[in-house]
Amino acid sequence: MNIFRCFRSLPILLLSASVLLSIVSCNFLKKDLARPKLVVGIVVDQMRWDYLYRYYSRYGDDGFRRLLSKGYECRQTSINYLPSYTAPGHACIYTGSVPAIHGIAGNDWYDATTGVYHYCVDDTSVTTTGDRNDGYSMSPANLLTTTITDELRLASNFRSRVYGIALKDRGSILPAGHLANAAYWYNDKTGNFISSTYYNNPNPKWLQSFNKRRVGDSLVQQGWDLLYKPETYLNSTADSSIYEGPFKWETSPVFPRRFDTLTSKTRNTVLKSIPAGNTFTIMMAKACIEGEQLGKGENTDFLALSLSSTDYIGHRFAPNSVEIEDTYLRLDKDIANLLQYLDRKYGKNNYLVFLTADHGGAHNPQFLTDNHVPAGASPTDVTTEINSYLSSIFGLDSIVTFTENYQICLNESLFTRYTLSRSDVRSTIIKWLYAQPEVAFVIDLENQQLTNVPEPIRTMVTNGYHSSRSGGIQIILKPAWFYNQGHNTGTTHGTWNPYDAHIPLLWFGWRIPHGSTSTPVYMTDIAPTLADMLHIQMPNGCIGKPIVPLLDAPPKNRRRNRQ
Repeated sequence: MNIFRCFRSLPILLLSASVLLSIVSCNFLKKDLARPKLVVGIVVDQMRWDYLYRYYSRYGDDGFRRLLSKGYECRQTSINYLPSYTAPGHACIYTGSVPAIHGIAGNDWYDATTGVYHYCVDDTSVTTTGDRNDGYSMSPANLLTTTITDELRLASNFRSRVYGIALKDRGSILPAGHLANAAYWYNDKTGNFISSTYYNNPNPKWLQSFNKRRVGDSLVQQGWDLLYKPETYLNSTADSSIYEGPFKWETSPVFPRRFDTLTSKTRNTVLKSIPAGNTFTIMMAKACIEGEQLGKGENTDFLALSLSSTDYIGHRFAPNSVEIEDTYLRLDKDIANLLQYLDRKYGKNNYLVFLTADHGGAHNPQFLTDNHVPAGASPTDVTTEINSYLSSIFGLDSIVTFTENYQICLNESLFTRYTLSRSDVRSTIIKWLYAQPEVAFVIDLENQQLTNVPEPIRTMVTNGYHSSRSGGIQIILKPAWFYNQGHNTGTTHGTWNPYDAHIPLLWFGWRIPHGSTSTPVYMTDIAPTLADMLHIQMPNGCIGKPIVPLLDAPPKNRRRNRQ
């Protein structure tokens, strides 16, 4: 009897099990993989790592100090290729690769096989949009690999949206990648943000409205005075030092600065070289977020934001200037403003931010020399000097076409046109370079193994060498030396040394633990770390590795996502 009752109950039991299984299956299918609403990548152009701490006591609680106290710092992050310039830096951050693979061998390069001089994002197949065409034909076509932003677009079947914004075209185009919805950069001839026909919707209404507001011009007309009393700038040399380069209309580089009497065209140019340029860029970023409603869809969106004014200011005034200190104190407030905006827009911990730099910058060599540190700036026009020397030996002019990216580029056509030994010319150049006081090493890039060079220089040279986009001979200058090309003010970068290659790397927000690591990591590790966090594929040329100390931080230090 009990057996029959069991059989009569079986349909009910099976139905209940079926319903339960359906509920479990539906819940399983509906449970999305946790991802942030928005990723904001911030690249501060020419930001040395030590700026985080040099001005730490002067920062507020809501900018850099918030990133440090509530986020995660990778204190020993380095560039692992040469040259340490803007375009290779932005490309490396977002591809997880190096110039030898991603192809961005410098801001510019000379292709010896074609005899064509290239700018990193030039593309004659497209035209400017959002402004009159002033010769800005730009796209990511020269980038040979995908970016983390490309991989996000591919992983979401193009539902994730990606935008790049910077004053510099290369600072917006390369991070945004090949598949971006759009990239926007600044045209200093008109004061507008522009784009190109490479993108599907490069001139939306929100951009037109933002440009019509003439925000940049309003910021410039406010001038630039010190944020605090002059006597509080104890981390800098006195105002108006000989190491600073004044603006062309200034008799000396002193505060306060007024720009309201300048022409509109000049004010457009000045904006890039004052802290207001960073403020302007962040305002543009907010306009993009609002206009495109980023972070409001079902998929993670990405805003690649580069702050370029720090580089222009650094080149003009050098790291020890009052101008640099004031720039970073003002940038701290801009960062705080952006984070507070993101808090309100998405809720704390629902967005992910990383902050890094494309390269650092050297101290002014005259400043170091005056303080008894070995340094120098060679006034030599290397191309002219080498060609003069080679002409006296081989009887031909212009054997060297360019000295670009600390590399010697040869006029390859001469070797087939004349009876000229390529190996003799190269060995003659190397011998001449070694005789120069500023040169530490000279490397034949086609025979690197023949030169005894210590690490990490050897690896950086190898990683930076692209066979069709690099010169044939690499120059490694002595520490604190560079070519000044006729001026002794400001600074530059591009070398292997820590002042150029040691960069900040901060992580903040969505599922980021509080902490730090001194484990050495490289710029190439940023993209694969993002790929791990977002559960997407690494870029197709990536050689970096995920940052394990960050990803495997103890759960007790990890702030959970608040849904």
